[in-house]
Amino acid sequence: MIRVLLVDDQELVRAGLRGILREVLGFQVVGECADGGGVVSAVEDLRPEVVLMDVRMPVVDGVEATRRLRGAKGSPPVLALTTFDDDEVLAGVLRAGASGFVLKGVPAEDLLRAVRTVAGGGAWLDPAVTGRVLAIYRSAAPAAVWGDGSLHLLTGREREVLSLIGRGRTNAEIAGELFVGEGTVKTHVNHLFSKLHLRDRAAAVVFAFDHDLVAPMPEQRQ
Repeated sequence: MIRVLLVDDQELVRAGLRGILREVLGFQVVGECADGGGVVSAVEDLRPEVVLMDVRMPVVDGVEATRRLRGAKGSPPVLALTTFDDDEVLAGVLRAGASGFVLKGVPAEDLLRAVRTVAGGGAWLDPAVTGRVLAIYRSAAPAAVWGDGSLHLLTGREREVLSLIGRGRTNAEIAGELFVGEGTVKTHVNHLFSKLHLRDRAAAVVFAFDHDLVAPMPEQRQ
C-alpha cells in the first residue's frame, strides 16, 4: 500500500484524486493539505511515501512547499500536479527538488503509474510538455543541478541504466529489464550520479534527454 499525501487548494480536485487513488488499487490517502504551508508538518505526522502536490496555490505554492520539504531530512518524493501551460512553474518545481510532474486531466492509469514510479524511487516527467519544460529548466538551473559531466565517463552498463532512468524506470524495473539484482542497479546509479555530478533522478532524466539517450515524445494537448 503506497501512502499518499494530497496537496491542493481545491476540494473538488482532492476529491477526484481520492477517487482515483483507492486502496483496492494499492494506494492509501493518509492526509490532505489545502495549502503548501502545512506540508512539512503533515509529512512529519503522517509519514506518506509520496506527496502529490499542486504547483499553483494562493498562499504557499507548490514550488516553495517542495523546497521546504526537500530541505527536511528523510522527506518523501514530490510529484507535482499542474496544467498544460505551466512550463515555467514546472521547471521551478524541478529545481526545487520534485521527482517529476504529471498533468491534471491525464488518464487515471497514467496518474497511478506516475505515483507508483515516484514512490519506487523513479522520476516521472509527463511527455506532453517535457521538451518545453526541460528547455526552461536547463536555461535557469546551474550546471551543478542537472549535470556537468561527460557521457564518455560512463561504462556501457551505466549508459543503459541512465537511458532507463530517462524513461522513468525505477531501480526495481531496471533490474528486471537488465536481469541483474536491484543492489547492482543502485551501485550503477550511484556511480553515474557521481561521474556526471547529478543532483537527483529528475536531473538524470534531463541529462538523458540532452544526450539523446531517450527519444523525445510528441507534445499533445490534453
